[in-house]
Amino acid sequence: MSIFKDKQYLRVNVDSAPDDSLWMKCKSCGELVFKRRVRENNNICPSCGEYFFLTVKERIDMLVDEGTFDNISKSIEASDPLHFVDRKSYQDRIAQAQGITGLPDALVVGRARIDGMPVILGVMDFRFIGGSMGSVMGEQICHGMETAVGDHCPFILVSSSGGARLQEGLFSLMQMAKTTTVRARLAEAGLPFISIMTYPTSGGVQASIASLGDIIIAERGAMIGFAGRRVIQFTIAQELPDNYQTDEFAFEHGAIDRVVQRAHMREELSSLLGFFVGAA
Repeated sequence: MSIFKDKQYLRVNVDSAPDDSLWMKCKSCGELVFKRRVRENNNICPSCGEYFFLTVKERIDMLVDEGTFDNISKSIEASDPLHFVDRKSYQDRIAQAQGITGLPDALVVGRARIDGMPVILGVMDFRFIGGSMGSVMGEQICHGMETAVGDHCPFILVSSSGGARLQEGLFSLMQMAKTTTVRARLAEAGLPFISIMTYPTSGGVQASIASLGDIIIAERGAMIGFAGRRVIQFTIAQELPDNYQTDEFAFEHGAIDRVVQRAHMREELSSLLGFFVGAA
């Protein structure tokens, strides 16, 4: 049984009713803010500082040198070996997510440069079935790391995920072991892996590849954890700290190395890459 289906993609906007309004309401502070001001502010509310989700393109444009990103993602799409159906079929969910995002799956990987330094960059899109890791994402992450080994350059992964894609069952869970195994090849080659956790990084992604970086950075405001807060409280029958699963909590307990504001992320990456390249 084949896990993948080969497919060529034409990226089009399929929104039936595009939002042409110039204003948006911040769900945090309730202020009406000018969309252009939000975009110019790295998708951060200019009134209260609330972070909004970034699309893959917005994240790439924010991090890398202009015009240097070359998409090397494999042209594959997940099949449906379990013929999974909940409120709708898995294939319908994939088609809906592809229409919303313009992407074949929840991760894009490509070659790029940051201040002239070559990297392989992978970026997740939470809008695609919660950024969940299925067979396609696992294959794309491994493809990115193997390309980094071949190009002898650092690998950077930006995570935004609810965890394993449950519609694929064990095919999804095995990606945790698969990506972990290929990650070891980066270490064997002496190449740095920088993991960036954004809101949210949870479940099987947090428990595997996202936590295996040589340097682990959390974007300010990231939610980092495996199971949900209510599930943990019910399981251990204890109250959790108010800041549990926040970026500050993860930093204070040694789960991550740094907390970086979105506007400073490119500068932080440039500094780290300069250190690693200089040490090579």
